[in-house]
Amino acid sequence: MHTFYAPDLNGPTFTLPEDESKHAVRVLRLGVGDAVELLDGRGGRYAAAVADANPKRCQLRIGHHETVAPRSYFTHVAVAPTKNLDRMEWFVEKAVEVGVERITFLRSARSERRELKLERLEKIAISAMKQSGQAWLPQLDEMTDYAAFVADATPETTFIAHLEEGERTALTQVAAAGAGCCVLIGPEGDFTPAEIALALSRGIRPVTLGESRLRTETAALAAAFTVHLVR
Repeated sequence: MHTFYAPDLNGPTFTLPEDESKHAVRVLRLGVGDAVELLDGRGGRYAAAVADANPKRCQLRIGHHETVAPRSYFTHVAVAPTKNLDRMEWFVEKAVEVGVERITFLRSARSERRELKLERLEKIAISAMKQSGQAWLPQLDEMTDYAAFVADATPETTFIAHLEEGERTALTQVAAAGAGCCVLIGPEGDFTPAEIALALSRGIRPVTLGESRLRTETAALAAAFTVHLVR
């Protein structure tokens, strides 16, 4: 069954945007009476049927719906985006498929990318939500200065993955406790010693994702997957 995103669903019918209408009618060949599914990104899952197969304004008639409860734990990955945006797009797609509630993009001292436009990443997140059958669309945050993020973080549920020497706990251990987990992932050059010290001074604990040295986007996905796996 084909799935469409309907964030502003209100009433017994819903009209797809023009680009989605064209795709539904001209590409998917949907006609009157054909069944589809709608997701509002907030847990709502709706059964619907095509009422008017207009390629510019395809109208759907809403039927049965259900509300999917959010997960009992909250996964938040805060990552310094790579210079190559394709790698961040890959991370967002896979993280949504695995299951993540929030992604924050950090501007750290060694960040190769200082600015980021969310429009493309939001579209990728929506597509991944539909493809994977998720009912909740993760929150994507604009670029945030590292120091400001750390200052507002909740130390009990925030962890920093870095490559500096020192004692670190496996993420699998700390993620198994509590109802939420936020993991900080640095840029390719890692967090600076000063940034690590700032996090530790705030009570944020250091964690390890394993023995391998991972690329930024791989580490971010490994963090999301690890939390999802142990919960």
